[in-house]
Amino acid sequence: MADIIQLLPEYLANQIAAGEVVQRPASAVKELLENAVDAGATQIQLIIKDAGKQLVQVVDNGAGMSATDARMSLERHATSKIRTTDDLFRIRTLGFRGEALASIAAVAQVELRTKPRDQDTGTLLLVEGSQISSQQPVACPDGTSISVKNLFFNVPARRNFLKSNAVEMRHILDEFQHIALANPQIAFSLFQNDLEVFNLPSGKLSQRIVSLLGNGYKEQLAACEEVTPFITVRGFIGKPESAKKSRGDQFFFVNNRFIRSAYLNHAVLTAYEGLLPKDTYPFYVLFLDLDPKSIDINVHPTKTEIKFEDEKTVYAIVRAAVKQSLGLHNMAPSLDFEGDVNFAPIQPLNLGGSQKSTFDSSSFRPDALASAASQAAQPTPREPRTSSGSGSSTTRSDAYERQVPPRPTEQAKRELEEFYKSLSQINVPEVEREATAIGVPVPSASALTAAQTAAAEIPKAVTTSVPVVPASVPVLPAATPAAAPQLPLRESSGSTGGKVLQLHQQYLLVPVKSGLMLIDQAAARERILFEQYAQELERETGTSQTLLFPRTVTFSPQDFAVLREVEEALRALGFRFSDFGKNTIAVEGIPADVPARDEKELLESLIEQFRNSAGLVKLERREQMARALARRVATTAATARLSDTEMTALVDRLFACQVPGYTPDGRRTLVMLEMSQLQAFFTR
Repeated sequence: MADIIQLLPEYLANQIAAGEVVQRPASAVKELLENAVDAGATQIQLIIKDAGKQLVQVVDNGAGMSATDARMSLERHATSKIRTTDDLFRIRTLGFRGEALASIAAVAQVELRTKPRDQDTGTLLLVEGSQISSQQPVACPDGTSISVKNLFFNVPARRNFLKSNAVEMRHILDEFQHIALANPQIAFSLFQNDLEVFNLPSGKLSQRIVSLLGNGYKEQLAACEEVTPFITVRGFIGKPESAKKSRGDQFFFVNNRFIRSAYLNHAVLTAYEGLLPKDTYPFYVLFLDLDPKSIDINVHPTKTEIKFEDEKTVYAIVRAAVKQSLGLHNMAPSLDFEGDVNFAPIQPLNLGGSQKSTFDSSSFRPDALASAASQAAQPTPREPRTSSGSGSSTTRSDAYERQVPPRPTEQAKRELEEFYKSLSQINVPEVEREATAIGVPVPSASALTAAQTAAAEIPKAVTTSVPVVPASVPVLPAATPAAAPQLPLRESSGSTGGKVLQLHQQYLLVPVKSGLMLIDQAAARERILFEQYAQELERETGTSQTLLFPRTVTFSPQDFAVLREVEEALRALGFRFSDFGKNTIAVEGIPADVPARDEKELLESLIEQFRNSAGLVKLERREQMARALARRVATTAATARLSDTEMTALVDRLFACQVPGYTPDGRRTLVMLEMSQLQAFFTR
């Protein structure tokens, strides 16, 4: 048998390595920036053209390389940072992967200019597809300049798999942001297509955060620091009121290297427990410094995931550090351990406004609270106006302000009238027969007649918004009017024409021939809105409501890049906006059926949902936006009280959908309960 195993050619081995190291232009940006930081640079410049597909250039004023080192840096497994096996367990540098530059040079045209500080001339290297075409001395400033041109020029299949410029630029911004945050002592600048995107001077971490993420963080930063023999935690967290709908502003750095850790993120969220609104995420930039021997950084090719030797201890210290910072900045509720919470003094009612009294615990009686409450319900005359000097002021008893209930609204009056009208429609013999069967005491007909007589007078003399029901009259459901609107459901649902009922402002109960249908009104809305938005996106005829005044919204660079990515779909849905400065837009209109509240929160939630759906399922961009907006609008009014007409219309529109039984992401919108299932609840 002939021998079939052979060594791969050098250029082919480099291309295979490049498939692991250089996945997209952002991968080259990460490697080059990390090498510049390790070289001791104080100024680093990143130049991008065509989202990195045409050019990625990093210029630094670091140590530079000699002619021999410049040539060796392009060889596989060549590094200046590892000498022995022990060095692997105390690495504190960043770009130490020996095959990085060699892999980049295998799939791009590379131009390398470098000069050490102690030499008069530098070195120019031209590399194309792992082949060095030229090496010569050149005049250049101290430091290194590496230009990566025409990435994947010799691997067309890889180049075709790159995403749009907006997507690739978003990944480049992520890598630039991570390096810039980790090294505030270094000045960074970023140019995209000859336009300056960032110019970050060296300074403190707080200044770098504001310069990089925006002035909105200036008043929202709270310092966080915890020093232990095992680990040191330092950095900044955001105040709870600054929490956003998107997850993009959470950063962990271990020994100055950016990492992603769902475990540590859970520790931070646990510290914020009870302080954040639903579905919002806090801002934090936390640096963890610990012995390199206690972590393993080689569990992921890009080093963004690491393993801790003692994860539970790290979790507890991070959580405690964030909790302590929240408490020190008065952002978390605290307990008063000096006060006796079991015997808090009760202030007596001061209806007269001038009399003072003290609480006597020995004279306290359980019925005293009821007596005091009945007295508080009686309105007290206001004190006369008093004037002094040249001005006059009106004084009023504070007790009077607190005790007198507010004047009832018109809706409360109507609800009270409907309640008493319903009592007049009760069929007493039927109530007696049904209630007696289950052992419930039923009031006499004379008691009901007295209640009905009082019902005619009470609405006229109502003084509070809370109805007082006589103790002898049970609260019974109102009878269904004889002229209730019929439910025009599809024949397939087996409708009996019964009235739709709402349960806890979340579910709809629909009687059908085969039993009972239970509908989740939020899920039903989501299905209806999704199909509506999908049709509008297909026809590009989304209706828009114009805002009275345009509202400016500023995003982080990453969120703004996502916004550019989905701009076409947003405009097709009915959003109208224009550029208004750096990472800022002026919102002029929103879709017609979206409540006009907080446009920034709305767009942030859409961006976050777009990110999540893009990561879980590969969907067409427009369908992702239709899903995101439908979910957002449906959950905004998830627990709304609906009228009979609105409930009927919601059910009709649901069954007019193509897939009425499920939401776009597969959750059920309705449940059918057959008569046999209902009967089984009452049989043994």
